[in-house]
Amino acid sequence: MTNGSKTIPTISVSYVRNGNSTKANELGMRAMQERAYERRGEQYLLIKSPPASGKSRALMFIALDKLQNQGLKQAIIVVPEKSIGSSFNDEPLSQFGFWADWSVEPKWNLCNAPGSDNGGKVKSVGAFLESNDKVLVCTHATFRFAVDEFGVEAFDNRLIAVDEFHHVSANPDNKLGLHLGQFIARDRVHIVAMTGSYFRGDAEAVLAPQDESKFDTVTYTYYEQLNGYEYLKQLDIGYFFYSGSYTDDILKVLDPNEKTIIHIPNVNSRESTKDKIREVEHIIEELGEWQGTDAVTGFQLVKTPSGRILQIADLVDDDPNKRDRVATALKDPENKNNRDHVDIIIALGMAKEGFDWIWCEHALTVGYRASLTEIVQIIGRATRDAPGKFRARFTNLIAEPDASELAVTEAVNDTLKAIAASLLMEQVLSPRFEFKSKNPASGPVQGFDYGDEGYESGKCNVGFNPETGQLQIEIKGLSEPKSEEAVRICREDLNEVIATFVQDKNTIERGLFDEEIVPEELTQVRMGKIIKEKYPELGEEDQEAVRQHAIAALNLAQQAKQTVLGRTEGSSEPTANTALIDGVRKFVMDVRELDIDLIDRINPFSEAYAILAKALSEDSLKQVAAVIAAKRVSIPYEEARALALRAVQFKKDRGRLPDINAQDPWEKRMAEGVAALQRYSAKQKASEGRGGGI
Repeated sequence: MTNGSKTIPTISVSYVRNGNSTKANELGMRAMQERAYERRGEQYLLIKSPPASGKSRALMFIALDKLQNQGLKQAIIVVPEKSIGSSFNDEPLSQFGFWADWSVEPKWNLCNAPGSDNGGKVKSVGAFLESNDKVLVCTHATFRFAVDEFGVEAFDNRLIAVDEFHHVSANPDNKLGLHLGQFIARDRVHIVAMTGSYFRGDAEAVLAPQDESKFDTVTYTYYEQLNGYEYLKQLDIGYFFYSGSYTDDILKVLDPNEKTIIHIPNVNSRESTKDKIREVEHIIEELGEWQGTDAVTGFQLVKTPSGRILQIADLVDDDPNKRDRVATALKDPENKNNRDHVDIIIALGMAKEGFDWIWCEHALTVGYRASLTEIVQIIGRATRDAPGKFRARFTNLIAEPDASELAVTEAVNDTLKAIAASLLMEQVLSPRFEFKSKNPASGPVQGFDYGDEGYESGKCNVGFNPETGQLQIEIKGLSEPKSEEAVRICREDLNEVIATFVQDKNTIERGLFDEEIVPEELTQVRMGKIIKEKYPELGEEDQEAVRQHAIAALNLAQQAKQTVLGRTEGSSEPTANTALIDGVRKFVMDVRELDIDLIDRINPFSEAYAILAKALSEDSLKQVAAVIAAKRVSIPYEEARALALRAVQFKKDRGRLPDINAQDPWEKRMAEGVAALQRYSAKQKASEGRGGGI
């Protein structure tokens, strides 16, 4: 922008467009829906699937079977906000091959009913429970009040389906999470939970571990979804730093020819000018000359310098009549497939989850959002498949640090959060990693392609299954999970482990800006601590297995990126959809031996730093580094203890303790940890001695 920076596509992924995710079987089910329906007999089912993959219809199929064939009395569909209730309107499923239609009596779709959540709608839930009708749709809030009113036992023998499940939390203050825990403890209902976010609950768990383990999980990955599209081929995700006011430079990243959703910053954020109405006006002024307002839709009409008339939907306006007219026009079913209906949508808190505009090519967000879940939901607005839509992108605009220390500190936090989101989306958009311990008995697995040379028994191999989107990688010395729960975590939840790791502020600060960092401090100590806290019920061997699988997934994706970005540097041509797979293969071929020790010796943030250095001006980069360096302290107690435990293992393996004068930086750091722990112990004993003498 004003400093000459450019948009940095930290991720640029292309897909093969095989059409698999949009094809329907003889029952009218797409790939994800068919996979979920196969698990319809499970009492507790969790569906993890990207936006636009058809979760709402998948639930219709499952609910109808539970009502017709599994003996359940009723189905209650619970959505986070009223606008999403329309996703569960009547559907003539029999026209596409299913054995029944989905039907909701108008009076039982409480998302359309007048009144407050804690009033007449609660009475309506009570009336529904007493009726012979089969399906009710209501908001999370209405459902919470209804459970408070009638008790969990009133819902026995019913299906509770929770859409946008990431809104739930195991935090005692989260009423919906508390109620679900009570339902599971009573064990008299079926629960289907659905989420389009791969980081459910962000920093907090959605359910208690003992409840989570009862759910059977259906996962449909972003890779499968986008690889199976008919039109959309390329997805770019990046962040962009600017100085001054974002409204002055917004056209540097906003292309008026792209269908775009702009999310302006929260009024309390650093990026906000504190006048949201003026911000919208300024964006419109930058785009062209205002021509008036469309009488029917309420869209703003703006003439660009080229003479084109843009139709801009303003969802920021505080006048409810104006905003409701625009929102209604955007939902008009007759214009759902009309690409020319609207060109740009400007929003603040709206147009995120559940908002369906298939033509969106660019999700442009100013300022860091409150959570990773929100970022995933916003990106999902641009990943719909539509005729003629071949490329989509997400751009996060972030203010560069300025001279004041407070602003610099805030900028550092926002920068780190943006990098964390970028790292996580790389994991989400990649094929699913499946790690195998390399040993003499290892061999090829049917369905996997091992490259031009085929499977080589004397080497660590990389196999790819194009049907399932699995990337199988052999690693020497890899610990395999033993318990069912550890196997499940390695198969289903590695992204959530990585989410916790990259959101740990101290971890990402040191990984990016501490030149003296020993990578094992991050990969072994920090990740090990996170695993222990996140999964305390696992044994030590399983905790170590999960740690190794998670760090392997993160580091191999990062190393593969070197190849991907190397191909696209200075080129607008999309990479082949095999670029990440090729990148992993190249990395494995280039190293003498792929073992877990080598993976542990890689700083997971080195590639992110290389991209950040291109995105930020040199002065800003120095300021960020200085802020973080000023916060650096001696080894904290917990870290010293973790290093000492690694030193104990070192002694078991080598027959001696780590040497503080060793040439190997990891051995030296373990020894420093032992010394630090000894100092803490000495201080504690001295303190106890002084206390005893008083």
